Amino acid sequence: MQSMNIHLWLEARTRFSNLLGSISKDDVHKRIGDCPNSAGFLIRHVADVELLFSKNVFGQKELKVSAKTVIAQKDTGEWTDLEELLIYQQHAFDMLKSGILSQTEADWQREITTKEFGTKTLAEALGRIVSHTAYHAGQLAIILKYGK
Repeated sequence: MQSMNIHLWLEARTRFSNLLGSISKDDVHKRIGDCPNSAGFLIRHVADVELLFSKNVFGQKELKVSAKTVIAQKDTGEWTDLEELLIYQQHAFDMLKSGILSQTEADWQREITTKEFGTKTLAEALGRIVSHTAYHAGQLAIILKYGK
């Protein structure tokens, strides 16, 4: 199951990862109409949440996380440095991948409780991070295509 879970997550995350290679430094400012979130905010937010999952769900307790987008709960306009965003999201990718790979077969049925989503098995929590990233990847794709 571990092999299946990592492959599932990696494939699902391509919806987000594949967008990153085509983003320009001007794209991070893009938004659609009155949409409160810029492309830069969404990149940072996906990475913030992946790091939170790495630490709080998949047990990487030594990981230091400052989930600024979660704390601010809105785009404050500070996520505009594309290189920094790409480095940060790669770090989040690496940490979440490591966290997923560190789980044993039995771990996937273990329950965890968080204030964000209640009690879930690790398998269910994996579904949660997969859907979260895919949701925001869709938003990012629309912003990159139609945003100004």
